[in-house]
Amino acid sequence: MRRMLVALLLLLLQLSNATKIVGEELELVGQCDSKPTLDPRPHSVSILEFGAVGDGKTLNTIAFQNAIFYLKSFADKGGAQLYVPPGKWLTGSINLTSHLTLFLEKGAVILGSQNPSHWELVNPLPSYGRGIEVPGKRYRSLINGYNLQDVVITGDDGVIDGQGLVWWNWFSSHSLNYSRPHLVEFEDSKYIVVSNLTFLNTPAYNIHPVYCSNVYIYNISVSAPSESPHTVGIVPDSSDHVCIEGSNIATGYDAIALKSGWDQYGIAYGRPSKNIHIRRVHLQSSSGSSIAFGSEMSGGISNVLVEHVQLHNSSTAIQFRTTKGRGGYIKGIVVSDVEMENISTAFSASGHFGLHPDDEFDPNALPIVQDITLQNVRGSNIKIAGNFSGIQESPFTSIYLSNITFLISSSSSSSWICSDVSGFSDSVIPLPCSDLSHPYSISSSAASPLLNSARKTAVL
Repeated sequence: MRRMLVALLLLLLQLSNATKIVGEELELVGQCDSKPTLDPRPHSVSILEFGAVGDGKTLNTIAFQNAIFYLKSFADKGGAQLYVPPGKWLTGSINLTSHLTLFLEKGAVILGSQNPSHWELVNPLPSYGRGIEVPGKRYRSLINGYNLQDVVITGDDGVIDGQGLVWWNWFSSHSLNYSRPHLVEFEDSKYIVVSNLTFLNTPAYNIHPVYCSNVYIYNISVSAPSESPHTVGIVPDSSDHVCIEGSNIATGYDAIALKSGWDQYGIAYGRPSKNIHIRRVHLQSSSGSSIAFGSEMSGGISNVLVEHVQLHNSSTAIQFRTTKGRGGYIKGIVVSDVEMENISTAFSASGHFGLHPDDEFDPNALPIVQDITLQNVRGSNIKIAGNFSGIQESPFTSIYLSNITFLISSSSSSSWICSDVSGFSDSVIPLPCSDLSHPYSISSSAASPLLNSARKTAVL
């Protein structure tokens, strides 16, 4: 009877994936089901027309900025495309404009300058209060967009290479005066597409949409050496209606990390990351997590669907991170149809993770972690199935595990480690710890994110 009930709930969850129109809002469980059509821009120019030289040595920052300034005039005429032909195009930080397509032809490589003076300095993000690595300002990213709409960065497998080695060395030797730049950052922007490109050797993050809406990232490849310190693939940060699909990501730290601000700054800014859909991705993270939630999550993270993903050669596959002082919440998360291989810890949830921006944080700002569904998961060569360590004053609740099988590679008798956590499980091998082994029943359905998802359409 219990198995029939679980099957019925899973069916209801699938049925809830149907699209629903409410006024002018499009509500759906699968944000990736509504990717925009990329129509050709009516106007196009080549970076060559503005004096750029693709020899890998000539600095082309002014050529890029002049081209983009010229293309602003087409914003009310359907927008325009900036075409980057084959070659190696060295540049410092550049700023995009609305209604623009940046197109990298096959064989085109945009190279980030290794001279820090070619990267502008900007103020820290208000939801962080300081640079994430060093107090004070931060370096502007290589390709930037602020308060923009309708921007596409795409190509025919062109490359954006941050040449991050010098930045990694400065970071590792504690020689940085300001926090490292990223490859691509959009701030306070909407209707953004990044597709059909390869990203290499980022100084820090590869793609960082922050305070953004309607962001679509698909069919990209991201690579940084396994030893590159704290390099991260895609970081949706206080952003909503985000799709990440059909991509391969291998980085030194996290492959995908969802964030929403840091302690009192994130609480005050109050913009969550929500309505995020991740599917059909291959992820590898050498020292971090294939998919991480937090630990900077003070604005909240909710309504996230992760499905049909392959996670391999990672320290942790799925990790939920927070600590006292964060406030905020992580809730309404569904992770489904996952294949894992060569993973140290398959699932992790920690209430004791991360540092604080300064001494002004409120230690009584306790985060909430609840309504987490992990289902339909297979893993081989796994050392630890799960390590759940909540907060005594704010335990992690309503964790639901279903149809999970791990082949444990270690001889340890404790394949699950739990404290200050509670939840339910069904068909899980090896058997989870007692705190997560409560059988699912009708009396516990009010706490189950599966049933809650079936009762209402998640806004993604």
